[in-house]
Amino acid sequence: MTDVSRRNILAGLGAATALTPDLVYASPEKAPPPNIIFIMADDLGYADLSCYGARSIKTPHLDHLAEQGLRLTDGYSNSPVCSATRTGLITGCYQYRFRCGLEEPISLRNFGLPADTPTLPSRLRAMGYMTSLVGKWHLGNMPEYGPLKSGYDRFFGIQEGGADYFTHRLTFGSVTSSGLIEGDTPVERHGYLTDLLGAKAIEEVAYAVEQRRPIMLSLHFTAPHWPWEGPEDEQLSKQIANPVHLDGGSLATYAKMVESMDANIGRLLKELDRLGIADNSIVIFTSDNGGERFSDTWPFTGKKTELLEGGIRVPVIMRWPARIAAGKTCSQVMISMDFVPTLLAAAGAGPDSIAGFDGEDLLDVLTGHAPPRERTLFWRYKAADQAAVRQGSWKYLKVMDREWLFNLAEDQHERANYAERDRKRFEMLKAKFAEWNATMLAYPADSATHSISEYLPDRYRAEPSEMIKPR
Repeated sequence: MTDVSRRNILAGLGAATALTPDLVYASPEKAPPPNIIFIMADDLGYADLSCYGARSIKTPHLDHLAEQGLRLTDGYSNSPVCSATRTGLITGCYQYRFRCGLEEPISLRNFGLPADTPTLPSRLRAMGYMTSLVGKWHLGNMPEYGPLKSGYDRFFGIQEGGADYFTHRLTFGSVTSSGLIEGDTPVERHGYLTDLLGAKAIEEVAYAVEQRRPIMLSLHFTAPHWPWEGPEDEQLSKQIANPVHLDGGSLATYAKMVESMDANIGRLLKELDRLGIADNSIVIFTSDNGGERFSDTWPFTGKKTELLEGGIRVPVIMRWPARIAAGKTCSQVMISMDFVPTLLAAAGAGPDSIAGFDGEDLLDVLTGHAPPRERTLFWRYKAADQAAVRQGSWKYLKVMDREWLFNLAEDQHERANYAERDRKRFEMLKAKFAEWNATMLAYPADSATHSISEYLPDRYRAEPSEMIKPR
């Protein structure tokens, strides 16, 4: 993409930063802006919640949240890996428009989101919101980058891609992560990281009420990302040699990690009730990408780092008692970057302020004022040269030199290849991908990429057999 087109996009995205609190509160008849509580898990599989079919994990608080609001069946992450999704989530655009979004994920080299990039928190702050990030940042390290440079007033959490749940750091060879940070200052705390983040989130909400300001709280848990440590595993954490933890973990430990996160979400929801702000608070729960080693992605195939549905299809739950009817399930296709225009609209931003994104404002669908509408979404991933397009219920998928066409309405498991049977549609979606891809930044030769096929025994590279080779 040319520098001119990049400048045009960023200029359009920045229009909302001209908003002032007066625009929000100008009309006495206007309802007060909703609080926004955005909760994101790290590497959670589609079927890791009871309300999404979990077989061995109990998540009563998230299940209750879904009962009180809306559960989406066709939610997607912007990427099958963490920092790339976070780039799309905070900007409302495809991550491939930004250099940091080409790192899959951001790792030892300090790429990050430039401080002058308009973001969801910077826009909401301009509308009078207090903006807080509790948890994982992973969009570039301080002092060059960081939450406080990208629209957040307050920050407590980690700036890198993960942390041990007890030491709050990770060590790879000679490099050790920076640990917990409050504001821009390193701090020491004792406790299980999921509990610390949950408790801090409750403090932030109470503080916003005390300040009489609406809050945008981003609660970005590190759970259930490796290392595989439940709340009672502090002694185990001292024995883990490599934080990727290839020699540990189990379904039982993974369940404890998810259930701890659920319990902390339950405490936060109880605090919203205690403070009397639950009715006009938008609470969203989702994941940054599909599940990893011990996750369940049924009925889909694929995992984190893959563009099969299991790598990008994620739970999405939304509750807003003032506007969203309880107990609903919705088939609207929604992706991480849609949250920026959707939440700006919910906060009262005008049409001009929610234009210019790759994501779409879906508020009318989510509140039941419009039926689900068809989308065309694109993904790519450097490892294994992956590409994907979803249009309606059809999906084009490419992995290395092999290609497929799936009808997700009939075949969620991605097994029946329509590429020859419906050649016209296959070629159309393939061409759409090429046209879209030409508008995105190209991957640099040295950009990072990651694939779980490096260490999972059920992922291996093999040439197609004579039986299935295309003829």
